Amino acid sequence: MAGETFREVSQILSVVDHHAIDLSPRMSEANARDFFELLKPRVMSLVVFTAFAGLILAPGSIHPVLGFIAIICIAVGAGASGALNMWYDADIDAVMSRTAKRPIPDGRVTPGEALAFGLMLSFFSVAILGLVINWFAAGLLAFTIFFYAVVYTMWLKRWTAQNIVIGGAAGALPPVVAWAAATGSLSPEPILLFLIIFLWTPPHFWALALFRSDDYARANIPMLPNVAGPDATRLQILLYTIVLVAVAFAPWPLGYFSAVYGVTSLVLGAGMLWLAIRVYRERTGSAALRATRALFKFSILYLFALFAVLLCEVVVSAVMRTIWS
Repeated sequence: MAGETFREVSQILSVVDHHAIDLSPRMSEANARDFFELLKPRVMSLVVFTAFAGLILAPGSIHPVLGFIAIICIAVGAGASGALNMWYDADIDAVMSRTAKRPIPDGRVTPGEALAFGLMLSFFSVAILGLVINWFAAGLLAFTIFFYAVVYTMWLKRWTAQNIVIGGAAGALPPVVAWAAATGSLSPEPILLFLIIFLWTPPHFWALALFRSDDYARANIPMLPNVAGPDATRLQILLYTIVLVAVAFAPWPLGYFSAVYGVTSLVLGAGMLWLAIRVYRERTGSAALRATRALFKFSILYLFALFAVLLCEVVVSAVMRTIWS
């Protein structure tokens, strides 16, 4: 009986293509560049810049090494959020032309590798920030990662046209985290920085959504132009821009930032508002496309310049104190 069973098994195995059975352990074919792309380096660069501004603007002083560690932890935390976002959004990234070449839909990184990578970076960025700097800042960083990866990516993005508005809170938190790393507390200044980024996010991303609406429609993402229509989106862009310009100017008369910042804010705000009005008025053809693209590009310059002025003021003040001391 045993002999007959052995012969039957042998016959079955004889027709199996043994070359199709790979029992050797498989190593990831992704390289360092593929994993770096998971971090969304363009987004990370903005996170690093705004976080650095929050760190430098904070009162008192933090040791340069500790400040460097804080910025690295915030950057890695932002990258972890990006990796988790790409892991969860791999299905919609694959059908959008803007994202189809990302590492997961392009087949260079597996979803499991991206998930493990994102979770590992999340844990170490929060743990190191807490152990080396302070746990208040680490808690804020953990909340930022959770808000972007879970609240925005897994819920808001596919559920509501207000995804960018609410989800923008995650992108606005880095300067707050950096301020907390430097001081262990919060004050009105980092809240103002948060509000500027928070209010900047809708007109910035809705301008992108206007000329990428087909992409979002294919992915079934409820971006405002696909839900409320282009004209309603243009009105929302204009309204948010008006509020943004007012809030960005407010720190000067409130006495938190200097006149140099205030004047710069007015000039940049005028440019931002003029472009938003163009988007509102130009609604068809190539003129509408040029207007939305111009607003999208200028909005990046707008945010960068505002924070750059604040950084330059701190540097100039430090140099002048050194010269006159």
